[in-house]
Amino acid sequence: MKKATIYYHDIGDYLSREDKLEIVHKFKSIGNPSIPWKTLNTNEHGDWISQRSDLFDTFIGIEPEKKYDSKSQSFFIAQSLGTASNRDTWVYNFSKKELKRNIQVTIAHYNEQLEKIKSGEINEPLTDSAKGNWTRDWLNQIKRKKTFGLEQKEFRVSLYRPFTHTFNYFADDLNQERYQLPKLFPDFKSENKVISITGLGVNKDFSVIITDKIPDLQLQANGQVFPLYYYEERKKQTPGMFDEQRESEFIRRDGVSDFILERAKKQYGKNVTKEDVFYYVYGFLHSPEYKELFANDLKKMLPRLPLVEDVKDFWAFSKAGRKLADLHVNYETVPAYDGVKVTGAESKFFTVEKMRFPKKDQKETINYNSKITIDNIPAEAYQYVVNGKSAIEWIMERYAVTTHKESGIKNDPNDWATEVGNPRYILNLLLSIINVSVQTVEIVKGLPKVKFE
Repeated sequence: MKKATIYYHDIGDYLSREDKLEIVHKFKSIGNPSIPWKTLNTNEHGDWISQRSDLFDTFIGIEPEKKYDSKSQSFFIAQSLGTASNRDTWVYNFSKKELKRNIQVTIAHYNEQLEKIKSGEINEPLTDSAKGNWTRDWLNQIKRKKTFGLEQKEFRVSLYRPFTHTFNYFADDLNQERYQLPKLFPDFKSENKVISITGLGVNKDFSVIITDKIPDLQLQANGQVFPLYYYEERKKQTPGMFDEQRESEFIRRDGVSDFILERAKKQYGKNVTKEDVFYYVYGFLHSPEYKELFANDLKKMLPRLPLVEDVKDFWAFSKAGRKLADLHVNYETVPAYDGVKVTGAESKFFTVEKMRFPKKDQKETINYNSKITIDNIPAEAYQYVVNGKSAIEWIMERYAVTTHKESGIKNDPNDWATEVGNPRYILNLLLSIINVSVQTVEIVKGLPKVKFE
């Protein structure tokens, strides 16, 4: 059988249905000589379009071949997906008080159905979408006759979306998948930082953000995280007569591999530490040249990174990574950007319903609420894009009052401001993120220009 020849023409990305149909209509026929057809040939990966680069395969993988294998020839030996709750409405809330109430309601609902099954009153749970989401994990647990209990220690703070801290109930019973996160954040006292990157199977451009809080799966689209540390549980074997009965202790381990540390020391000197490598990764993943050249690869594979040849470039990426990490982790403490003008704050009315631009393309101004307006926002601030939109627009989207239709649960960002004791929290946050964005753009501009050969 004769092989077919496949011709292809790319009409562009991010077009509406109507725009696409209009372009096709103007061509009238596939025989139109003005159509710049390209002949497609598949590569060894099976890619017909958006083909991956052979050079990408020569770099070092970010993820381990086997998790927690100290001999893994990769940048990290630990990784995880973010939390996949399948119950976001119930396990996340800007109000800790509201969150606790919601958790109590949904646990009571599950346990009530379990008791009715045990007593023979019903054979299957009578699900109520107003009180919880009955996914496979709950159905499996009810078959095992497991009773749920409230775990006070699992009320945490998470980074739900970029620059959006929220209260979270992290217990296994109410989250469908926590993956390896309990080893990265075993309790609220265990400090860590994780680099969250765009995962696989998404259309969004690659991006990266760092956090010291538990990340949600959609902090980045289908996000994968790579930690500075992970923790192993160590139980006390034989406590003595006068020893206190303590909870389990955790041993902190390095998330960065011995392999990559030795490679880095060999290339850049004996003073290199695993932290230096960790921040090198964070800095390098912001490289515009890297993200542009390997855009196709980064949509189909997790990152593979080179160790740059020039010692100065390694340290430049590592130091830039530290600066970026400090900005992105401690974003709430960054002062407002000089030059931004705030009017109406003297009203001391800081409650938010929904922030808006005066017009779609008038982004130098944000109407914070009916009293307060922010002007002179620099255009370059919107160049800092993470998980598909600018950091500023993430704040505008997430810090809005919402009510879940089925359950009636209200999620009000003003509650966070009240509970942390700062009525100006949301306004200050927006002003901080404008500055974070401008500084991020400047740091990224100053990264070494890498030539990939």
